[in-house]
Amino acid sequence: MTQLDSTRSKEHLATLPRLPRDEGGPVFAEPWQAQAFALAVKLSEQGHFTWKEWAATLADELKAADNRGEPDDGTHYYEHWLAALERLVVDKGLTDRKAMRMRKEAWAEAYRHTPHGKPVEMKPDLAQKGETRAGSAPGTSGRAE
Repeated sequence: MTQLDSTRSKEHLATLPRLPRDEGGPVFAEPWQAQAFALAVKLSEQGHFTWKEWAATLADELKAADNRGEPDDGTHYYEHWLAALERLVVDKGLTDRKAMRMRKEAWAEAYRHTPHGKPVEMKPDLAQKGETRAGSAPGTSGRAE
């Protein structure tokens, strides 16, 4: 990463509402949170949406959670992050709700049939049922550790 990229990344992170962080940057309690974070950054870098759109969509999700009376203690931040990401990829035509639902169901099915301690691997026929227009659900490789 160049110094300019690093500076730009810090500026982008500063625009995000209530991002859980420490002195080193964003913090993640679970791997899926880091993956959702990275996916939003990558899709923005690829031009699928602007960082301003992303920050506004995330702010809308956080405001909706507050309006529902959900606690603002940071424990659900990345769930809202994921909801914002799902909303944007649908709004931008990268996938649709049905494809995301099918992919989630296929992953849950694979998870239920995976022995404890083993990585979840989706069988090709299950993964294909959840395909999007681009060939796979955003941010999923069909494998989770």
